[in-house]
Formats: sequence, structure tokens, C-alpha cells
Amino acid sequence: MDIAEMNDIDLEIYTTEVMLDIGVPAHLKGYYYLRDAIMMAEKDAEVVTSITKLMYPVIAKRYKTTDQKVERAIRNAVEISWSRGNTQTFSRLFGYSLQDGRPRPTNSEYIARVADKIRLDIKAR
Repeated sequence: MDIAEMNDIDLEIYTTEVMLDIGVPAHLKGYYYLRDAIMMAEKDAEVVTSITKLMYPVIAKRYKTTDQKVERAIRNAVEISWSRGNTQTFSRLFGYSLQDGRPRPTNSEYIARVADKIRLDIKAR
């Protein structure tokens, strides 16, 4: 199955499951911004290359906030999931985790890797 063939609700449900498995807390604003960012990257991988010029402004407009607040909220969600999340899932997904002493991935690395995992999972169905 191709990601374009998947309906948006099913895609959002699967993205949410992956995010919760990684350990992104759902009570954070950044959780919702991050989910939107990952879904945008799933549909168009090129969007990750211009995250500050394209992705953050689109999300900011959708939630009636600023690009800077979106970036900060996503960074906070990534930091929290990195420090409190499932280290086995991080190791499987990124090839390393906090336990390896490596710094957390950047927002764009995190978004791109999670989106790629989901895209590949859907193709494998």
C-alpha cells in the first residue's frame, strides 16, 4: 500500500501510535505540532529540508501561533520523549538512544526518521 492511498484518519491513528510508543507525552502542545509535522513529512519528504521556511509556518497558521512557538514546542516534545521515552524503540528507530550517551536528534532528524519509519511500515502492509 502507498501512503497516498491511506485515508487521513488511519494515517493519523498510526502516527499517534508510533509517537506514543516512542514516549511523546500527549499533554504537550508540541505533541500536536509534532504529529502534524510528521504527517506532512510522510506525505512529502522534501518538506523536511525546509522545516523553518515551510513546515513551521504551516503548522503555526493552523494553530494560530508563531513559527518560533511551534519550533520550541516541538523541540520540548522531542527532548522529553528522548529523556523519558522507550530507549529500545529509540535504538531501533535511530540506531542509538540516550543510554549510548549521544545527544538527542534535532527536530528535523526526529521528524524525518519517524515519518520514514511510518512510510516504510505502510508500504510493507
